[in-house]
Amino acid sequence: MGSVEEHSSLLEDGLIEQDESSGLYTGDGSVDINGNPVLKQKTGNWKACPFILGTECCERLAYYGIATNLVTYLTIKLHEGNVSAARNVTTWSGTCYLTPLIGAVLADAYWGRYWTIAVFSSIYFIGMCTLTLSASIPALKPAECVGSLCPPATPSQYAVFFFGLYLIALGTGGIKPCVSSFGADQFDDSDPKERVKKGSFFNWFYFSINIGALISSSFLVYVQDNAGWGLGFGIPALFMAIAIGSFFSGTSLYRFQRPGGSPITRMCQVLVASFHKWNLKVPQDSSLLYETQDKHSAIEGSRKLEHSDELKCLDKAAVLSEAEMKSGDLPDPWRLCTVTQVEELKILIRMFPIWATGIVFSAVYAQMSTMFVEQGMLMDTTVVSFTIPPASLSTFDVISVICWVPIYDRIVVPIARKITGQERGFSVLQRMGIGLFISMLSMTAAALVEIKRLQLVKELGLAGEAVAVPLSIFWQIPQYMLVGASEVFTFIGQLEFFYEQSPDAMRSLCSALSLLTTSFGNYLSSFILTMVTYFTTTGGKPGWIPDNLNEGHLDYFFWLLAGLSFLNMLVYVFCANKYKQKKAS
Repeated sequence: MGSVEEHSSLLEDGLIEQDESSGLYTGDGSVDINGNPVLKQKTGNWKACPFILGTECCERLAYYGIATNLVTYLTIKLHEGNVSAARNVTTWSGTCYLTPLIGAVLADAYWGRYWTIAVFSSIYFIGMCTLTLSASIPALKPAECVGSLCPPATPSQYAVFFFGLYLIALGTGGIKPCVSSFGADQFDDSDPKERVKKGSFFNWFYFSINIGALISSSFLVYVQDNAGWGLGFGIPALFMAIAIGSFFSGTSLYRFQRPGGSPITRMCQVLVASFHKWNLKVPQDSSLLYETQDKHSAIEGSRKLEHSDELKCLDKAAVLSEAEMKSGDLPDPWRLCTVTQVEELKILIRMFPIWATGIVFSAVYAQMSTMFVEQGMLMDTTVVSFTIPPASLSTFDVISVICWVPIYDRIVVPIARKITGQERGFSVLQRMGIGLFISMLSMTAAALVEIKRLQLVKELGLAGEAVAVPLSIFWQIPQYMLVGASEVFTFIGQLEFFYEQSPDAMRSLCSALSLLTTSFGNYLSSFILTMVTYFTTTGGKPGWIPDNLNEGHLDYFFWLLAGLSFLNMLVYVFCANKYKQKKAS
């Protein structure tokens, strides 16, 4: 056998196919950090995954160490009202899921996933340190309340706090769309055995996320509420540093996919070329459309995609004009595109309805860090002599996920496989639909708890006082557990769906699009909160969600979300039945 350098040269010339087919090298075009072909036995697969899963676990611990109890910090330390605090949390959370578009484009087009994660992790760590300083230095935080008088934060105090907070949003944006895709890249798509393991990877990837979230929602929330916010924010910063160390430790074992150029540019080229050739007729025989004759696609790191019969107007971009047939020059990509390039855009358009239905689900998920916490603040949080921080109830969401992942992977899938005959038990679309149904049940459970709580408020005459009612906070457990179960079905299903159905050279972008549903869900939650407050406070009424929830009707808000979830599920079922799967050569 020749040296690795020789094989790299042969691969570039298309002459290493025999080694790929024999199983010595990966067949999906992956390389090592130096750009050389990688040996299957020495790289990737599960041997590389512990470093990636460890990175994700520590990074999520850092993120949820901030996010889980942020609404409490805003209300107790920065002295914001309930609606203002909830709006700031959901807006920031939404931004955290919007910035992945930046990281995704950089990863797919220029840097690759590895270096994108490395750069944005550093930004993330700087933001964590800034936030820690804002909560530790007296001059950077407002004074404590004196009785009912709470001095507001100064503009400079707000500036430092939100600067750190939004640096975290930018940093996490570069990481989110890349880590799950980078982990899935460790499994060779051309190897059926490794391809099956990839589905299991997504389950354990989400499991790792929730191990980090479990520590945050229990231990870190307790530290923040009892030992101080400086330490409570400092510990997540430390774990972010550990995440960076874990990621770099596995470098020699990783498989890398080359960036394929800007996906946005390629999509624009298809639109421009199809518009330019609007008067040309698309041939009935799709083999007459333009495609490279090589085994691999003209797009770096991408397999060829088979032609589909939908959206024929875009096929005009791949129609050869008479001038192009006669010319021996390389085609202008703004005038002629390959079938694979056209199909990339078609796939994104086909994905859109499925993507859109994830927004309402994410709005339901957003209530865990806002309305669920504010509801819990006015319930009995004592167990014997121990006081339970309301935000720590999200621990039960995490416990639900941690329990459901192995149950789903080891029990549900084998049983469902026998019934459905499908390799994964349920199709990805079926899995997501089940999660949407469960999310509707979670809002129903939250509404029923609030009805009971308000009934006690009325019986005890506490409507005018912002005090807790003698209803144990543990009554919130079912709504948290149901949200956790819905995550295992819908969020993990989304990870799989957007990785598998995306074009090979757009996987980071499509992962970012899946995260964008969470962003828009948070923005939708903020919008609904704003509209509900506006319409329910007319005429001097306290509204559904006043600062004193004992005077409001939070149950109506939960019923509203349950109704939206039901309508969203109906739309999803219709769109899922119409969806056509990607076909790659």
